[in-house]
Amino acid sequence: MRNNLIKIFYNEKQVLENNSSLNFSKSPLKPKLLIEYLRDNNLLSNFSITKNFNIFGNADFKLAHTDNYVDDFFSGGYLSRSNGLEWSPQFANSVRYTNASLYSAIKNSIVEPETVSFSPTSGFHHARPTGGSGFCTFSGQVIASVKIWREFNKRGCYLDLDGHFGNSIEDSREFQPEINEAIPENFNFNPTGIDYSYYENLVDFIKNTLEPAILSGKISYVVWCHGADSHCDDELGHQCSTEYWTKCADFFWAWVKVMDEKLGRPLPVSCALFGGYRSDDYTTVLSLHTYDLVACINRLLGINIDYRLEVKPRKNKNSHVHYSRKRKRRLKFRTYTQV
Repeated sequence: MRNNLIKIFYNEKQVLENNSSLNFSKSPLKPKLLIEYLRDNNLLSNFSITKNFNIFGNADFKLAHTDNYVDDFFSGGYLSRSNGLEWSPQFANSVRYTNASLYSAIKNSIVEPETVSFSPTSGFHHARPTGGSGFCTFSGQVIASVKIWREFNKRGCYLDLDGHFGNSIEDSREFQPEINEAIPENFNFNPTGIDYSYYENLVDFIKNTLEPAILSGKISYVVWCHGADSHCDDELGHQCSTEYWTKCADFFWAWVKVMDEKLGRPLPVSCALFGGYRSDDYTTVLSLHTYDLVACINRLLGINIDYRLEVKPRKNKNSHVHYSRKRKRRLKFRTYTQV
């Protein structure tokens, strides 16, 4: 039996309030913006917010990163800008909360599997052991999964539907060998293709690879990361029209319900935000993330909510954001540009 409230791991201190306008990416501010959007659309009653979770210390970050990078970042050194974001003491403190939020949500899905756990965070999946990259500071997935492996001896799968390949886990396999147990090879899944082929790639992996692994006990928990930048109107993404972006969400949450029935118990599942970039209309990003959460409420939790998706087409849809050469060198992920 599923809890009818989604549990959010959110503390105001995980939000970058000062100097946020200096960054192209609004990800450091997005948790607050999303909570406000849910409230303004009378949806917050479907969630319970937990703000009391233990934040990460430097030792936690060193599970996935070199001592040099971690120490340099928190002291505001040269490597603190490797993520492509402006550094400040408040930003440095906020990432202690964002990374801890992701871990806490995943852990709660294992301890309290009847509850869908939600971390309103991003900024993880491009970081490397020796530095940040692509608006990502630390490899939150690697840290969380290694901690879960050590504490519970459980393996997980990331369904990463961000618009850009999540390299953090793959780039960490040699530096942190425990990730090979925590997230087995091929279970850091990033769909490929456009529209129907993208959707079919996701469905095929879930039905033919992930589901058998769960039923056999190889995989114990799933983390759903439905980035808004895989939507075709995003400034940095392109994969899915609204039809197929929403189909991915609808399919996943309906599939979780089927898995609950096959397992005879709730499948431990948590979710996070990941990317989304619209300088002209950020409401589109927030609305897409909200649609995904509403899909969970409607299709898994069985509560009928009527929500109208707000997607505003980009005027200059044929050209994506162009970065300076300096910024491009910082970005690990693919940026789709037209010249």
